[in-house]
Amino acid sequence: MMKLLIEKELNSTDKILKPDFNSKTGRELLVFYLQTKFRQILAYDRRCDAPIFLSVNPAFINRFSKRLINNPSKRLLIGITGESASGKSTICKEIKRNIEQLSMPVSVLSTDNYFNDISKLIAEFGSFDNLRDNGYDVDAPTSFQLDILKKDLILLSEGRDIKAPMYLPNGTGVSLPNAQDIHSQKIIVVEGIATMYEDVQDIFDIKIYVEADNDIRKSRFMARACKERNQSEDNALKHWDYITNAGEKYVKPFRNQADLILNGNADLDYFAEILEYIYAITNNFEQ
Repeated sequence: MMKLLIEKELNSTDKILKPDFNSKTGRELLVFYLQTKFRQILAYDRRCDAPIFLSVNPAFINRFSKRLINNPSKRLLIGITGESASGKSTICKEIKRNIEQLSMPVSVLSTDNYFNDISKLIAEFGSFDNLRDNGYDVDAPTSFQLDILKKDLILLSEGRDIKAPMYLPNGTGVSLPNAQDIHSQKIIVVEGIATMYEDVQDIFDIKIYVEADNDIRKSRFMARACKERNQSEDNALKHWDYITNAGEKYVKPFRNQADLILNGNADLDYFAEILEYIYAITNNFEQ
């Protein structure tokens, strides 16, 4: 059905003249047009068996519209969060893949790289698992370099490239400073639980929360832990208990502050079609 909407949009002879985006009046016309089309997408999505949009903040459309009109040169920052194994990384990759296919400039940053360096603590306790079992709260806001993350996000939003840290996912707890070159493209997608922490959440233009059924999340998490990371089932279950409690404490409270709540169980092909349709309506003007 979404494919039909895309074809209808592309083949329509009823098009508006391309606005002059350098003028405020032109941007206002574009925003009004996009608001109408976005509401059309939401109306269609609500009729689907497995909708992608579970909830939309009532203030989002007007707030984002004002941002596009009044500050068009600022980079577009999209923050994606959700509990572990909710599907946020998968949706982030799908957004990046589709944007790149449409030849639009995009940068992707994971907030997991802003974990504190805990290599000395791991060496002291013998392993990451021992450190966790002795009370180290890895998902707490204090476990992230939020001051550096905030500074980097502001620089990216201003069009300036950064050198981001890199946290090594090998159990050593090592964080390498200034290890990744991240270019400030027109669209910047940032994913991870730290995107919605209080110190950084207001920097984002679009705040997305990805939600999935707990049984599906657990199945994904266990498969990833045991097959991809070679963890024992007992240790994986212990860590699942930890991240479930941490999610309740640190991630879920920000659900109500998100602009969009997306279905982490939704069909990715359908999600890709929505992204394609958004691109079509944004660029399909009479010249």
